[in-house]
Amino acid sequence: MNILEKLKKQVIISVQAMPDEPLYDEGCMIAMMQSVINGGAKGLRLAGSRDVKNAKKLFDVPVIGLTKPDKLPNNWKEVVYITPTLKEVDELINAGADIIATDATMRPRPKESLEEIINYIKSKNKLAMADISTFEEGLNAKKLGFDVISTTLSGYTQNSRQDLTTPDFELLEKLVKELDCPIILEGRIWEISEVNKAFELGAYSVVIGSAVTRPQLITKRFCERGEND
Repeated sequence: MNILEKLKKQVIISVQAMPDEPLYDEGCMIAMMQSVINGGAKGLRLAGSRDVKNAKKLFDVPVIGLTKPDKLPNNWKEVVYITPTLKEVDELINAGADIIATDATMRPRPKESLEEIINYIKSKNKLAMADISTFEEGLNAKKLGFDVISTTLSGYTQNSRQDLTTPDFELLEKLVKELDCPIILEGRIWEISEVNKAFELGAYSVVIGSAVTRPQLITKRFCERGEND
């Protein structure tokens, strides 16, 4: 069974923390990976070579690798910051990532073109995931040859839908109908019903992050709900 077949109709968990967060500790991240795998996750989406290396050494599940800056810039809606250059791609390949995720939006890139990025990933016999924010970006990613397209950045760019409360099911549905490649729903998934809806609409896989692995955000939701009662 190849990497993508292992992820078909499965839940992938994004296990990430920023360097200034308590769970960024290496041991904490490994424990979190083990916990979500114990719970049934069939794949991991990880930021940084450290966590990718540990996952490939310790666990037998597909690993989607990406990089992010230690601190997001103030103008994060305007700039490419997920695996932005070949330098970061190389770090992830050397760490053993099965799938390399990169920003595939239409925003200006800091160095190499998106076409150069994907050609390099393919030359290293790795799968390429396009993190996009709009339907047009999905079409472009497919044209360039990305193996997987994910709705990761919908709501997080200036040109995309600005609703930051619910998953972008409309984008998912349009991509599934138009493109003949795996389409992944990612972003703002908090309910089991949303996972079920994603698969009903044709999602290949679903990536869940904050609702599982960000205790500060989970706690905040409960606390703010209590204040509104």
